[in-house]
Amino acid sequence: MKAVGNIERITKTMQLIASARFQAMQKKAVQSQAYTRQLGEMVGELAAALGSGGDISHPLIAKTDSPTGRERVLVLTSERGLCGAYNGNVMRKALGHVRDEVGLDNTDLDVVGKKGVGFCKFNRLSVDRPLSFGDSPVYAEVEKLAQGYMDEFIAGSVDAVKVVYMKFETMSRQTPTVQTLLPLEPPVADASAPAAGGGDRQSVYEFSPDPEALMDTLLPATVKTTLFQCFNDAVVSEQLARMVAMKSATDAAGKQKTGLKRQFNRARQTAITTELSEIIGGAAALE
Repeated sequence: MKAVGNIERITKTMQLIASARFQAMQKKAVQSQAYTRQLGEMVGELAAALGSGGDISHPLIAKTDSPTGRERVLVLTSERGLCGAYNGNVMRKALGHVRDEVGLDNTDLDVVGKKGVGFCKFNRLSVDRPLSFGDSPVYAEVEKLAQGYMDEFIAGSVDAVKVVYMKFETMSRQTPTVQTLLPLEPPVADASAPAAGGGDRQSVYEFSPDPEALMDTLLPATVKTTLFQCFNDAVVSEQLARMVAMKSATDAAGKQKTGLKRQFNRARQTAITTELSEIIGGAAALE
């Protein structure tokens, strides 16, 4: 009972810590999501100024003329365990994508987190680069990683860069997702924006410098913020999974402690009853 009680106190403490971290990371993810959404709207305004999305040409949008057949896959897992089926779901999603869509021989695999690296070693999967970003990813470090992927994609070393992570949707729903980071989808002008003069639709903004120069800046920024949002969603989902797992463990420990206490009381009552019977029997024998 004492051992189970100690376990219950530990899991309860871990649940509270995970809850606090979840709230902090959720706030951070919501803030970065608003920035990413606003950046996408700005790219849409640029698309309106330049014309239709199909007319826009950029190295991050266009597919390579000489495909290599290779794909870079980044998998986001946790550094620590005790978070339920979080890592298993992400790695199964990544493994299914690699085997069914690309092939193991045509995939350059990057794995973030010790649990994902351990999963790959156990399943004898080759990891090109094991990475670590800690419990709270920093934008500067994610930016360097995104810049490396963009350089690799522009150089033609890979045909696509994809991210496998646990997408946070609601408190009760997190979905393992494969998101294409590169090539970017061609930006499409927002059809609901008002027209400015004449019959043709035009952007409501005046851009300085010209939209082409701004697109060269905003598209790389879109890649970086999208990757950072993936990291934030993954961390939020991890903390939520750990919070739920630790709550279940705390409840299970509490039930087990109650059962052990009931067994102890029954054994104690049986021992007392046996002693009383022996005393009564001995007294009756002396009469």
